[in-house]
Amino acid sequence: MTSLNSHGVRFAFGTLTALPVRVSRWDREAARAGMLCAPLAGLVVGLLAAVPGALLMLAGAGPLLAAVASAALPAALTRGLHLDGLADTADGLGSGRPAEDALRIMKQSDIGPFGVITLLFVLLAQVAALFELYGRGWALGAAGTVAAAVVARLALTLASRRGVPPARPEGLGATVAGTVPPGAAAAVTALVVAGCAAAGTAAGGYGPLRYALAALAGPAAAQLLLRHCVRRFGGVTGDVFGALEETAATAVLLVLVLGG
Repeated sequence: MTSLNSHGVRFAFGTLTALPVRVSRWDREAARAGMLCAPLAGLVVGLLAAVPGALLMLAGAGPLLAAVASAALPAALTRGLHLDGLADTADGLGSGRPAEDALRIMKQSDIGPFGVITLLFVLLAQVAALFELYGRGWALGAAGTVAAAVVARLALTLASRRGVPPARPEGLGATVAGTVPPGAAAAVTALVVAGCAAAGTAAGGYGPLRYALAALAGPAAAQLLLRHCVRRFGGVTGDVFGALEETAATAVLLVLVLGG
């Protein structure tokens, strides 16, 4: 079990980040362990993304620059993988084509108008929300950055649960789809929600409740997209996973800025 956990951590970091981690096993068991470890990869990405934002604020920079830095670093730490998946999924969904044709559109290397528009507004929403959070203090901006990254990867854990089929017989989607038992997914969700609530103490007042709600809203928004993608494409793909991650992260940030 210890060995499998080690392979799972490698799988999570090797597939979900651009950090120099070699995936030592590429099978269903390692995929299950890796998807259960996905929020851990998100925690590392979130902490690394929060550092430049917090440092810029402490150095006297404005919240807009801090927000841009904290939004840009996760893209760099994933080589834009999830943003690319978001754009490809938007193109596939926006094409209105049958599943087979839509999947072929998603595999093309170029980005269509639906992908460009979706990327633009999602990134604008993320930067705007982070601007609001950093405007309330560097600690709140950093906490929001970390929470969004962790919950975004939790959405991938939930999308890998049993009962969610792959859309293709190959690729990351086929490797991880249906690997995570529902009970394990629920346990990881509870852990992430509790961790986010604890992080919300930095906001004071109703902060813990707001962060807990944000941790639930992110997967909920991703679940709506997941259900639509399964209906349209017949299952999940690596691109769909990228879209789910960005959707969950954006939902978390939007909830955190509501209510002042």
